[in-house]
Amino acid sequence: MADRSSCNTRRAYAAIDLGTNNCRLLIAKPAADGFVVVDAFSRVVRLGEGLGQSGRLSDAAMDRAVAALSICADKLRRRHVALARSVATEACRKASNGPDFIERVRRETGIVLDIITAEEEARLAVLGCHILLEPGDGPALIFDIGGGSTELVLVDSSGPVPDILDWLSVPWGVVTLTESETFDPEDAAARDAAYRRMRERVMAGFAPFAARLPVLPDEERRLLGTSGTVTTLASLHLDLPCYNRDAIDGLIVPSSSMRAISTRLAGLSLDQRRELPCIGKERADLVVAGCAILETILDIWPAVRLGVADRGIREGILRALMGRDAPLTSAPADPAIHGHANHGNKA
Repeated sequence: MADRSSCNTRRAYAAIDLGTNNCRLLIAKPAADGFVVVDAFSRVVRLGEGLGQSGRLSDAAMDRAVAALSICADKLRRRHVALARSVATEACRKASNGPDFIERVRRETGIVLDIITAEEEARLAVLGCHILLEPGDGPALIFDIGGGSTELVLVDSSGPVPDILDWLSVPWGVVTLTESETFDPEDAAARDAAYRRMRERVMAGFAPFAARLPVLPDEERRLLGTSGTVTTLASLHLDLPCYNRDAIDGLIVPSSSMRAISTRLAGLSLDQRRELPCIGKERADLVVAGCAILETILDIWPAVRLGVADRGIREGILRALMGRDAPLTSAPADPAIHGHANHGNKA
């Protein structure tokens, strides 16, 4: 009988994360120190565009998502993926036609999307990026600013995998928070007022969780963020001419710098933001909402430094698939994390 570990090294695993704003795929094979990526794909699909007003996924948004997922399905076939899991998050959780969309995706692409809970979304993000936490004692805060929601997770990282001590998910992400504000983007005073309102809205959502957070000296607080917001702002911090994952993933940035960049971006017009490297047209209208969320996180957990992760849910899925007997927390394994994976070429 073949050794299981040697068999696993020959297998390709895949993870698809269909979020409110992006569709992302990662295909990897196990390695001694984790896994080696063999293929990846990412596309902005804005699945949740207009969802806050209509309560439904629009036809155009669903078409964009299906087109991206069709590319993912082709990659799964060409890479001979043996085991995969595909998840959908806040947009599909909230939309009244979410189940119909999931069925359309299955019918047209063969991909079976699993609409995961906010709690599982938080756990997978932690599993995917916790290795980048700064060394230290005491609890640490990990956050994921998504398109439709933001997850905050307080962890004890003293063990090989972190124990989740507390967590929160709020329905404010870069898409939902942007769409919550209507104002004249060419009016500087209106931009400032809208930014303040966004900060206040997010703080109201964070308040119950913030009241439960432990009191620590700022220099002892550890903070790690995974999202397009933090990677984009870190790119601006380094003044990169274009995005470079190798320079960003695992970077430690002074929180004061991220605050200063957030304030500067919030004051710029849409056209001015479009001209900045690493933002461009796709993120220009959404990045300010991300800044409002990030600054509010720094208000409730004023760490001196911020760790930046260009990894998250997809990596968490892959680690769960490759090591199914290693639960994320000391509690019994969540069957939604460790089971219900799709076999064969269908994700």
